[in-house]
Amino acid sequence: MIDLKFLRENPDVVRQSQLNRGEDPALVDALLAADERRRSAIVDADALRSEQKAFGKKIGQAAPEDRPALLEGSNELKAKVKAADAEQKAAEAEVQELQMKLSNVVEGAPAGGEEDFVEVDYVGTPPEFDFEPQDHAELGEKLGLIDMERGVKVSGARFYYLTGYGALLELGLMNLAAKKAMEHGFKLMVPPVLVRPDIMAGTGFLGEHADEIYYLPADDMYLVGTSEVALAGYHKDEIIDLSDGPKKYAGWSSCFRREAGSYGKDTRGIIRVHQFNKLEMFVYAKPEDAEQEHQNLLNMERDMLSAIEVPYRVIDIAGGDLGQSAARKFDTEAWVPTQNTYRELTSTSNCTTFQARRLQTRYRDEQGRAQVCATLNGTLATTRWLVALLENHQRKDGSVVVPEQLRPYVGVEVLEPKN
Repeated sequence: MIDLKFLRENPDVVRQSQLNRGEDPALVDALLAADERRRSAIVDADALRSEQKAFGKKIGQAAPEDRPALLEGSNELKAKVKAADAEQKAAEAEVQELQMKLSNVVEGAPAGGEEDFVEVDYVGTPPEFDFEPQDHAELGEKLGLIDMERGVKVSGARFYYLTGYGALLELGLMNLAAKKAMEHGFKLMVPPVLVRPDIMAGTGFLGEHADEIYYLPADDMYLVGTSEVALAGYHKDEIIDLSDGPKKYAGWSSCFRREAGSYGKDTRGIIRVHQFNKLEMFVYAKPEDAEQEHQNLLNMERDMLSAIEVPYRVIDIAGGDLGQSAARKFDTEAWVPTQNTYRELTSTSNCTTFQARRLQTRYRDEQGRAQVCATLNGTLATTRWLVALLENHQRKDGSVVVPEQLRPYVGVEVLEPKN
């Protein structure tokens, strides 16, 4: 949720942000007008309440014979106060509704849409094979790692089983990510995967992409698409202590996405699925520290990608491709040999004060005043990483070399095809 004071003082900045996102700048003017009506309604209601209070004292001091007439006037004033209160509540509700629609202000991201990202860095060299490489789905089947057929039989399209060393590979990725996160001061958590509507709305996921989320109407609960949601709600309505630096959490959870509108895209294998596991980093920080914390999260993602020894690039996502909460986002994309391109494995977003303002998460500044926190998030490992891992480390005989840092978790150096 945008800060109304910032909006009043910088309307052109917010309009430009809307344009950069490809969203309607008229929403800015609608919110400014609604805010003016709200402020005016508050002044009018306060004035009438003061008048009513003073009139009450006047009645108490009046002679008995004068009170009936004064009471009649009091009833008229009471009706006016009631109407003013209703007007104030309606104006405040309108502001709240428009605030929830307005996306976060873009900070430093390039303008444009999905294809207008800026390449920041390339790390590693894509492998050159002297044989026709197999894709991850074929490797997964032959190595006994992935069972798509039975996943579809049991749960439908875009579901799968990870089996044998496939399960160990995923657990290895998650455990390695958890270890690295804890070494960097993150508290490891296994959060709920079902959340209430106010938590989902507070993180900005019930906007234009609400159709991506699984909803359980009988319980009025949502399945999370990332543990960011539950971690953002962890300190809802709290004043937290940031005097010793940011609060850092790493949430390990299953995640669920409907993948609405993606039919026909990435239907093979486990690139785009309905259920997966993920370790998500989440940071509460003072707003002035948010930009540095964003770089810290990106550096941790870089370290994890280096640990699984895959070539990757970092891109700066354009405003039109940002989620509602993000002011800026960097994606890291690994090379996928059979697609001859880079595909997203991680992203990290700086949400500034947008989420915390919705969820009323604050900290005390050096003067003891309550201020709104900044929040940031970043992915450190997820099931999709198996795609890049298998394809980049495959050998001509169909085997796959396990990256050195994962071997203690998997128990073998090479995954051999099943007889």
